[in-house]
Amino acid sequence: MKLTLRVWRQKGPGDKGAMVEYPLDDVSPDMSFLEMLDVLNEKLTLDGQDPIAFDHDCREGICGMCSLVINGTPHGPEKATTTCQLHMRKFADGEVIDIEPWRARAFPVVKDLVVDRGAFDTIIQAGGYISAPTGTAPDAHATPVPKADADAAFEAATCIGCGACVAACPNGSSMLFTAAKVAHLGLLPQGQPERSSRVVDMLQAQDDAGFGGCTNMGECTTVCPKGIPLTLIGRLNNDYRKSFGKK
Repeated sequence: MKLTLRVWRQKGPGDKGAMVEYPLDDVSPDMSFLEMLDVLNEKLTLDGQDPIAFDHDCREGICGMCSLVINGTPHGPEKATTTCQLHMRKFADGEVIDIEPWRARAFPVVKDLVVDRGAFDTIIQAGGYISAPTGTAPDAHATPVPKADADAAFEAATCIGCGACVAACPNGSSMLFTAAKVAHLGLLPQGQPERSSRVVDMLQAQDDAGFGGCTNMGECTTVCPKGIPLTLIGRLNNDYRKSFGKK
């Protein structure tokens, strides 16, 4: 395959970035998107140019590090697929591909395609935990959990914190991420002691971090590689009202 890549290049947070065009030949359709970027970086390095900075870690669709906007869509054209699991056979020979970082005020660009997602950490630190009593770990079956609640909690817990929801949202909101983190603890008996304070504290941290407000556009769940449902935002809002005694 022959491709033309238009990549966002930015030396640092204070620098002005721009799209730079790179032709790339002999791309195997069986390569992953990140492997294709590796090939481009090898070429740039051999040519004495600065390689493109991009985030990656597990390359197995688990860690959420591979945060790229591909042709205007976070993680690219394949639904429920992270960038690292996207393969070049999804693109046509001769295609022009635009590659950009997440675009959100709360995710400042560090360099090229790398953004600082530390704002997610502040949300987790605000309430993403449960009481931890001392002593030995309890048996797995010591606290009965209804299957419906367990299934819903597992579904919410599949969020990998990649930030695609923020990148896709017209408002730059992280509500789907926050809702998933609130729900997967709030649905379980172990998460009940902090249930009211958790939702209030995590939403406050979200606002303080500079994320936008949610207006239920639904773009977040459309691009989420793990299919986190929009209904969790409704659950979060309900928990928030109850925390102030409203029904």
